[in-house]
Amino acid sequence: MSEEAKKQKQIVIDEIREKLDGAQSAVIIDYMGTTVAEADAMRKMMREADVDYTVYKNTLMKRAVEGTDFEKLAEVMQGPSAIAISKTDATAPARILKKAIDDFKKMEFKAGVVEGTFYDKEGIEQIASIPSREELIAKFMGSIQSPVGKFVRTLAAIADAKPAEADAE
Repeated sequence: MSEEAKKQKQIVIDEIREKLDGAQSAVIIDYMGTTVAEADAMRKMMREADVDYTVYKNTLMKRAVEGTDFEKLAEVMQGPSAIAISKTDATAPARILKKAIDDFKKMEFKAGVVEGTFYDKEGIEQIASIPSREELIAKFMGSIQSPVGKFVRTLAAIADAKPAEADAE
């Protein structure tokens, strides 16, 4: 192998390591069967969620994960593999990939590492069903606003009823 080829491979390995440095999660997926349009649509969803989605050669990904929290991912890096990485939302890669899998009826999870823990295909599928932080906050706010809203309406009904009773006297 030429010196130039080795340098090019090392640049890619360093790029992957840089993306994984400080990442909350990384998910490996078999992307086979997706069309260019589907891949573009999925990449757009990923970008909007601040998730990096890239296809690399397995040999380069394996070298990049050596000695990191993501090392166990090397076990599933056979055949077509793409990696989705998030530094800001631990469940975003799995959640967005699950939506793409459901929408396109193609691709499948291989495995992932979320907040330092390795998950196999089934584990990542379960993580993919966890709502986003924003969805959880919205559900929580809705649940606490409901009783408060009932209380306010009850008070308003009592207040509206009082003047009518006073007028009747």
